Amino acid sequence: MYQFGLFIEHSYNKFSKKIYVGFATLPNQVHRKSVKKGFDFTLMVAGESGMGKSTLVNSLFLTDLYKDRKLLNAEERINQTVEIIKHTVDIEEKGVKLKLTIVDTPGFGDAVNNNECWKPITDYIDQQFEQYFRDESGLNRKNIQDNRVHCCLYFIPPFGHGLRPVDVEFMKALHEKVNIIPLIAKADCLTPNEIKKLKDRVREEIDKFGIKVYQFPECDSDEDEEFKQLDKELKECTPFAVIGSNTVVEARGQRVRGRLYPWGIVEVENQSHCDFVKLRNMLIRSHMHDLKDVTCDVHYENYRAQCIQEMTRLVCERMVKSLKVSLFKRLPLEFRASTLLSPHLLSVNWLRTTGWRVPSPSCLCPLQMWTLRNSSK
Repeated sequence: MYQFGLFIEHSYNKFSKKIYVGFATLPNQVHRKSVKKGFDFTLMVAGESGMGKSTLVNSLFLTDLYKDRKLLNAEERINQTVEIIKHTVDIEEKGVKLKLTIVDTPGFGDAVNNNECWKPITDYIDQQFEQYFRDESGLNRKNIQDNRVHCCLYFIPPFGHGLRPVDVEFMKALHEKVNIIPLIAKADCLTPNEIKKLKDRVREEIDKFGIKVYQFPECDSDEDEEFKQLDKELKECTPFAVIGSNTVVEARGQRVRGRLYPWGIVEVENQSHCDFVKLRNMLIRSHMHDLKDVTCDVHYENYRAQCIQEMTRLVCERMVKSLKVSLFKRLPLEFRASTLLSPHLLSVNWLRTTGWRVPSPSCLCPLQMWTLRNSSK
């Protein structure tokens, strides 16, 4: 194996410095171009009202996306239908720009009858796939806006004994379209032992019902030990038990984000209290790009393949229908007038009486029939 490159020696004040010039600088070029262009990420949050979705999102990205939110009373929540609301914010950290889009689903699971309450959500995901497919197939492909949903955080209530029927049906309806990450909401309602039991139960039911949640990729052999350890902890931690808070409280002489109760303080970023830090590390620091890759390479490619198959089927049907009509018009007039024929179906038994040599099936379409040789008696 040959190694290409060029060493140039510079002399500055009696010091000699060697600079390697070659294709090893390509990652730096990609890095500069990516930073200049910026990144985008679309996150969907789903779950019934009161699970702390808005608070958790604000805690994850240290921003306030719900300034103008109107809180509904119990009667209004019952009558509310499922909506799709988008919040977009531009975040910058150390020169890296991120266009973050949060897709909220108020009204999900709040009605008395929740039959197919996930339909507007699946329709929205398909609409984003369709829009991206149209933009990708169009003439101007330079500035395509990627609004595809890259991840869905699904909030599971902490009360109960595992997944409810609506939880199962929702995840089964979406698991082929988006990366689902299940969360146990309001983990401060449970003791550590109760959290462990609920996690085990949720994992068992996910396997039992065949739900495909987001799978962490396997670590490469050349990864450092710190990343391997982090990946192992994340896999063992799912579903994440989370707590959200935008309030700063005093704890052990330090100001931390948490919740103040009469019996003590629950710290959001204390890993012995909840899995908030693990979720944030996974979602932002270590697996954001993989979530986008899985969306593009798996979920979107499946949708794209279905669209192409459907388009091919429609084109073939139109061509065959046109050919059938053309062939039917070429039949002798006495054939068309003596029996009730249509361009779509011709009786083989009747054709045999007219001298046509046909195979044994009871009927053939005109396209098949006219490929046979015509031999009169």
